[in-house]
Amino acid sequence: MGIELSLADVPLGPFEGSSVTVYSAGSKAANLHVSRQCGQLRTSDVRTADVPLETAMLRRLCSRCAAWGVWGRPGTGLGMFLGALGGTGLLYQLQSYVGPDEGERWIDREARDAAELLRTEQDVDPDDDEEEVEGGISRREAREDAEALRGLIFTHWRGAARSLHRAQAVLAHFPWLEEWAKPPLTVKTRYLETLRAQAARFVDPEELVVAAAATALPRPELPHADPAFAVLGDNSRVSRELVDLWHRWQSAAGRPWEGPGTRAYLSYEIVRGMRSNRKGYDEARAEAARLIASWEEQAQAATAPADREPRSRLAAQMPEASEALPRHGVRDFLDGLDTWTLGVLLTWTVDADWGSGVLTLEVPDLVAERLLSPVSSLPCSPAAAAPDLPERDRGPGGQPGIVRPGVFDDTPVFDRRPVTLDHLRALRTLGPGADELYLVFSARRGAEVLPLDTIEKRLAQGWLGVLIAGARDLPGSVLGLQELEQSPEPEAGEAQMPGRGQGVHDPHFGEGLGLAEGARRTLRQTYATEDRNLNLRLLALARGAHDLRSLDGGRPGGLPVAVWHGLLTEDRLGLAPFRQPSSDRSRSGSGLPLGPLAAVQLYTTNASPLIEGKGHSPLCRHARERAVVAGDDLLTVADLMARTDFDWCSKCGGYALRTLSDTQLSYYRAAHQVHDIKRQLDRENGNADTDTSTVGARLDELAAWQPADQDEWSGSDSWQWQDTIRELRRRVARSHAVTDPVEPAS
Repeated sequence: MGIELSLADVPLGPFEGSSVTVYSAGSKAANLHVSRQCGQLRTSDVRTADVPLETAMLRRLCSRCAAWGVWGRPGTGLGMFLGALGGTGLLYQLQSYVGPDEGERWIDREARDAAELLRTEQDVDPDDDEEEVEGGISRREAREDAEALRGLIFTHWRGAARSLHRAQAVLAHFPWLEEWAKPPLTVKTRYLETLRAQAARFVDPEELVVAAAATALPRPELPHADPAFAVLGDNSRVSRELVDLWHRWQSAAGRPWEGPGTRAYLSYEIVRGMRSNRKGYDEARAEAARLIASWEEQAQAATAPADREPRSRLAAQMPEASEALPRHGVRDFLDGLDTWTLGVLLTWTVDADWGSGVLTLEVPDLVAERLLSPVSSLPCSPAAAAPDLPERDRGPGGQPGIVRPGVFDDTPVFDRRPVTLDHLRALRTLGPGADELYLVFSARRGAEVLPLDTIEKRLAQGWLGVLIAGARDLPGSVLGLQELEQSPEPEAGEAQMPGRGQGVHDPHFGEGLGLAEGARRTLRQTYATEDRNLNLRLLALARGAHDLRSLDGGRPGGLPVAVWHGLLTEDRLGLAPFRQPSSDRSRSGSGLPLGPLAAVQLYTTNASPLIEGKGHSPLCRHARERAVVAGDDLLTVADLMARTDFDWCSKCGGYALRTLSDTQLSYYRAAHQVHDIKRQLDRENGNADTDTSTVGARLDELAAWQPADQDEWSGSDSWQWQDTIRELRRRVARSHAVTDPVEPAS
């Protein structure tokens, strides 16, 4: 049975009429494309147009773009809606697992016969494997064929459940699609039930109950002093072997299609590696077989007939496929569940909401005890209570997590709807490539730059706010991305401190401390071409965070390392200009105010002398280059100047400096130039080598220095700056008077 659906069949709901960009050849009847790079757009004269999203336009899309096209930014409502439909999204899922595949068909009688064969084969002696059965094939080959069919049916059941889960999960975010999707969903649900019934034939409910009883049995007293086991070695060796045999039996008993006959062969494990003709071999194996038989009897005795009736009602939450191995592949739905748990789902599921992944089970008490135990791989709770699921916030109108224009889109800010937890869950599910950083606004905290994780935590605490922009929303015209990527490397990139490269009067002095060089570091460490633009946008947005610890580089899916190298620098600040003058010329300063540099942030793993361990830069190899995390210490340059008790790493210097703003870098350079002039005057001390006119001109330029933002330049700082320059001017004047004395009148 096949179902034919196309993108043009889908109701567009609130997104109908949204503006989208399309590309086409020159003719009026040409197909439309959503990407200029589409392989079916074979023309050099490509036309671009912004058109409303309508059914007529969708009918004109080329087949490749309609099925696999990428629409808009992934973090917008429109992008998530169209992305959820295409590729392996909703349209694909609604047409999948609606009936048997052409190449993998089987009939119900084949499934029934295979299940019966495997049930009867559990107690057959392996020596009879080559005996022929009906059809002229050996017993072993028949069993292998039955096991292969069992595996195929289970695989299809899991695939059908996964497909139905994905389809219903998408529909929950777009309720205007529910009526349209009912017919294909009904077909999928029927086929899933057919597969469940066939797979359930391979599971013996009594074995599931016995397995639950077996895994709950306490370890019995083991006969390590029995003479039959003397061949194994001393008492301690015998004890270890018997404990291992018990664990092997208990593990095998938890697998539903390994019956007592299969578990009986575990007796050979006790004599593994021993020659079969060795004295005592047969006695040890026979005694192990008797032990296993006694354990089987204990498990059977623990399951009274009343315990096999389903009397407990549980709600089970399926593990999300996206939670496992997010960076190394996609895990299949229902992965992580052992065969016993899968058998329970097949046998005792009475109701299922595959969209939310919540199944209702009616199970025997022993099975319920195992499902509710901490070792269960399936989170369960009594159905009378609410399932142990995350709280579902309700958005405007009482509908949870509905994706519509106005939450994620770049619609007018005054028209934005408050974001909810379910909106962010939808963003993570439907927009896996969405930005990790957002500019947000709330009435209580104003505008902030926050990661998605932090926004989620605040929403759970009742925060009310809106998303203003993600990194991809930032206007490239303001960021100057193209100019930055094309700009050459600075010629004096090594000149960050006095004595390295060019001197303090070189225009490139301190380059490595500034924003521009930080952006270049991000580009140098971004190896994928498609990530360069995004990383620069993330860098620009992250610079708006007041405290970088709020970005927490230790969280999963945090900022790329390349962005952290743009936010921080491990270059050292030269602080000599800001120290007080002293008699020690090597350490004497100029007494300049820190000014705009006072609040510059430094991040270290440990700033306390009372805590064991050196302080490292978050980018240091000793700190595993993990970037700034929430538990790091934050200092300022003023703190650094005020203390001398730090214990820094000798490799990285102990901290990473937040890159300087243009004003801070400008003041840093000016302060070093003033300090250089003072040192020059100290060295020459009135000698004729001083070029007083040049020095005077430099001091005039430095006296006129002003920050772009006057708030960064307090009155006392300005006075101290000007007073230092006036003193240097007086020294220059005195030096000029000494070198050019006035001749006495004749």
